[in-house]
Amino acid sequence: MSLQQDVMTAMKTAMKAKDSVALESLRAIKSVLLMAQTESGAKTELSEEEEIKIIQKLVKQRKDSAAIYAEQGREDLAAPELAQAEVISQFLPEQMSEDEIATVVESVIATTGAEGMKDMGKVMGMVSSQLAGKADGKTISTIVKNKLA
Repeated sequence: MSLQQDVMTAMKTAMKAKDSVALESLRAIKSVLLMAQTESGAKTELSEEEEIKIIQKLVKQRKDSAAIYAEQGREDLAAPELAQAEVISQFLPEQMSEDEIATVVESVIATTGAEGMKDMGKVMGMVSSQLAGKADGKTISTIVKNKLA
């Protein structure tokens, strides 16, 4: 089943349950996916990788917004953003643990022969492409910095 069908099914469930947070989150996913499809012109279907990137972007936006609200002491605005991020992240593949990410980072460093922070871009590019959709970029970046330092 495609992501759009999964989202529509979840929307129906959320409507029946009168879950406004889930419904708002699912409508955001549906909207962004439709916009991405029409943007690409002749292409009618998005690839799975494109869909995952879109979902990751939505989750990141919600988490960043929540962090900003929390910094400003607006927990009343931060909580709904985090709740929406939680609903949206259900459509992402299972995320890898930090230990699993570290293993991949170490193997890429060994393969490329990276020796310091000057090689961070090369390592980040390779690790990010290998772990697309399975790990957050911020987590990858932190682990790469620790390994190259």
